[in-house]
Amino acid sequence: MNTETENKTKEVAQKTERITGSEAIIRCLLEEGVDILYGYPGGAIMPVYDELYKFRDKIHHVLTRHEQGAAHAAQGYARISGRVGVAMATSGPGATNLITGIADAQIDSTPLVCITGQVSSHLLGSDAFQETDIVGISTPVTKWNHQVTKASEIPEVIAKAFYIAKSGRPGPVLIDITKDAQFEEFDYSYKKCTGIRSYNPVPKINIDSIEAAAALINQAKKPMIVWGQGIILGKAEAELKAVVEKAGIPAAWTILGASALPTSHPLNIGMVGMHGNYAPNRLTNECDVLIAIGMRFDDRVTGNLNTYAKQAKIIHFEIDPAEVDKNVKTDIAVLGDSKESLAAILPLLNNNSYPEWLQEFKDLYNIEFEKVIKDDLHPTKDGLTMGEVLNQINIETKGNAAIVSDVGQHQMIACRYANFNISKSNITSGGLGTMGFALPAAIGAKMAAPEREVVAIIGDGGFQMTIQELGTILQQKLALKIVVLNNEFLGMVRQWQQLFFDKRYASTEMTNPDFVTIAKGYYINSKRVKTRAELADAVKEMIASKEAYFLEVCVEKEDNVFPMIPSGASVSDIRLS
Repeated sequence: MNTETENKTKEVAQKTERITGSEAIIRCLLEEGVDILYGYPGGAIMPVYDELYKFRDKIHHVLTRHEQGAAHAAQGYARISGRVGVAMATSGPGATNLITGIADAQIDSTPLVCITGQVSSHLLGSDAFQETDIVGISTPVTKWNHQVTKASEIPEVIAKAFYIAKSGRPGPVLIDITKDAQFEEFDYSYKKCTGIRSYNPVPKINIDSIEAAAALINQAKKPMIVWGQGIILGKAEAELKAVVEKAGIPAAWTILGASALPTSHPLNIGMVGMHGNYAPNRLTNECDVLIAIGMRFDDRVTGNLNTYAKQAKIIHFEIDPAEVDKNVKTDIAVLGDSKESLAAILPLLNNNSYPEWLQEFKDLYNIEFEKVIKDDLHPTKDGLTMGEVLNQINIETKGNAAIVSDVGQHQMIACRYANFNISKSNITSGGLGTMGFALPAAIGAKMAAPEREVVAIIGDGGFQMTIQELGTILQQKLALKIVVLNNEFLGMVRQWQQLFFDKRYASTEMTNPDFVTIAKGYYINSKRVKTRAELADAVKEMIASKEAYFLEVCVEKEDNVFPMIPSGASVSDIRLS
């Protein structure tokens, strides 16, 4: 052995330390900067929890009340912080209970690393107690997954997991670790992953496509931007604002793109989609150039694809090549990171404005205001509306709160009417539409950004799907604000039943418990509001509270959310009533 080889051998020996697989897992998480971990212990993951106990001064473990809650909390943490969320569970039902949150993270491009325990390797395939093939089950809903059966694999696999989860288009990764691998000792060392052969998460920018896109935009008479969450994930908020302002282009947003550009910006024309604003939906089919940035042309945005923006040239800024031409045929595809792509195109764009085109949006907004918005925010009827609750929250938070909404009518109202001054302020389940998302996701969001006001907006149906996470709020002493908009219905389904099923309210009316009493049982300050006269003071008291606060607002039972594009209809067919 020559001197150089001997030195390298000694160097490796100095960097390694003989430890168990369980301890290696915790050390790997520390190397990746993990300081909060959401999970639920059990037999197959118990060795890791034993090591976690020894490192409790370095990693704060949050015991959720259900594994689904752990996954959603990790999502909320990731969405507001921009970091990778981490969840952990045992084998069998513990692992399968993570799946809903993992699937939600996959479709909404949320970076998660989920670690599950597994039965010992010699028992694999034997139908042992609490054995499930979680790798097989999770394959369709993860960006990558892997089963570890040897302790020596752990550092490389975890490093790879974090790299894959956060690189390019983010997503969830699952690592399944057998119990014997957790006990086994090996020579530990850690090296962060900075690249994987044949995996190219960020396409290189093609300057020809940038120049072609700029030329088309500069020639446009009626251009329109629709941006999505890719702006937030790419940290491209400043670049979006610069492009919008220099080119003078009206810009609309998808649900997950909300808050990337302040609500009050004069070129922010509102939300597209099934319950989006009237103007951007209608004028999608009148623009001559549609510039899609970091969005995937989801069916809730496009409506009937056969009639969607057929008159327009389509420019698609996208990091994931698989999304280009998947739903909408693109004239110019600009592949790459949104921050880099927008920075590259900015100097090529003309200083421009479209006063007449912008006026068309304003005119349609005025129609929507008179027919929908005015009655939502400032109703004259006796019953409370969801919109006026959101309006009151806007007043008290001045548009600086992070709003975490569940799924249903209240979600659409929250996305439509919440004011957003700060990016990463709209956290909701977009692509999967997961009821029960908001309460645990709000826990994760509040823990990631304790200095921010975090308000969970939840319906009475979704609240009861993860209501047990009130226990997590109690144990973690979180100053989280929870608003349940109670209409005693599964409201969105009921709206469809009213409009399209002749008011046959099949299995949508709910007999609810006393939510305030339940919240008080978890030692959370609570109040119920039934009248308009009570609302302002109750919201003010909630926002001023330095502790957790639960507010139930009893709203009109059969209010509907408009505008609305009926399923399968064109965006031009958007209804105001």
